[in-house]
Amino acid sequence: MVLNTDGSAGVPEALVSELRRTATELLGNVSTHADEMLAYIVERIPEASADDDLRGLTLGSCSSNLEAALSMVRHGIDVSAATAPVTALEHARAMAARGYSVDVMLRFYRVGHSYFSERILAAISDLVVDRTLALAVVADLQRYAFAYTDRIASEVAAEYVAELDRMQNRARAARTDAVRALIAGDQLDLGHAERALSHRLTGWQTAFVCRAEHDDSDLARVGALVGAHLGSTHPLLVPDGVRALWGWVSTTHAPAVAAADLVPLADQVPGKVRISIGTPAQGPGGFRDSHAQAQRGARIVELSGRGDPVTSYADVALVDAMSGDLDIARDFVANELRALAAVGPREDEERRALLAVLDAQGGLAAAAETLGIHRNTVLQRMRRAEERRGRPATERVAELHAALRLVHVLGRVVLPQ
Repeated sequence: MVLNTDGSAGVPEALVSELRRTATELLGNVSTHADEMLAYIVERIPEASADDDLRGLTLGSCSSNLEAALSMVRHGIDVSAATAPVTALEHARAMAARGYSVDVMLRFYRVGHSYFSERILAAISDLVVDRTLALAVVADLQRYAFAYTDRIASEVAAEYVAELDRMQNRARAARTDAVRALIAGDQLDLGHAERALSHRLTGWQTAFVCRAEHDDSDLARVGALVGAHLGSTHPLLVPDGVRALWGWVSTTHAPAVAAADLVPLADQVPGKVRISIGTPAQGPGGFRDSHAQAQRGARIVELSGRGDPVTSYADVALVDAMSGDLDIARDFVANELRALAAVGPREDEERRALLAVLDAQGGLAAAAETLGIHRNTVLQRMRRAEERRGRPATERVAELHAALRLVHVLGRVVLPQ
């Protein structure tokens, strides 16, 4: 009793002997068989000869796999001991590097097995005179070839996936390095940076920051929405942990990022996600500056607990400039507003009315329209606000306006505790 090539027991000695002799005969012409297999594959898979290197690796894979499988049969080695040849693994890495799908790569093995069945096994009768024995040899070699191909295909597929992971990791690392260098203002090769980022740095750069309250938020989809609204179907998106995302769009013209322009975008943003958008600026410096603004805008959103889905930095720039030190900001608000800085619904109504009048440069009608209340109501609230403040709205107007804006954006954060 001896083991069959697929591991089964009970194969006649005559068949084992003929299998080994046949494998030896085929090994003597393995170079010719490899060349013919390559031609057979190229005819059916044009990608096999896309370039000289890939064609050479395909030939090497044909040759090494044929030699390995036939040598194992010749020496009675069970197919479970088969491992992918070095050239086969390198071929898998080359396919991944060139962007071919794993299905295309695995088709090489299916077509190669087809060649083995059609061209090599069909000629076994010329090597084995006994017709009955020839049929047995063909059947056994076919089983062995299928088992070998199946095993090797699994290994090269795993190597293909591993190479994709390595490529993606390298791409992510290069992208992260380029982003950090740009943010830091380092000198770098712009062409190299643009290739690493797949992002043009010569146009208008508009940065945004997305933050979510939950880990399961699809921030990549949100980033794509923001990019499309700002004029780019391929925004640069860089995850910042699980709940945050940095983004940039590059456009030939500065996109409109005023609050009114962002209303259509705000309507698409899912709940529990907040977006801060920096001011558009040009070139690598704009990439850095717009991002810094988007980050500072996100800080204001977090401090204030604002419910607005989208915030333009331009709308909170003054508050950002005045709130670097919150203790100083609180003192400023308390000194300018006095009793009007108290926490309460009436004080809040009066502050809003006074701010609306100042925003409208004293126009009561415009303020009333903004607040959605009657002009006389605006006037009444404004008068009460002046009384609480202890001075008219025409006194220290710039400081009053700034203090009211601070409270409007940050709320209780800057009101006296």
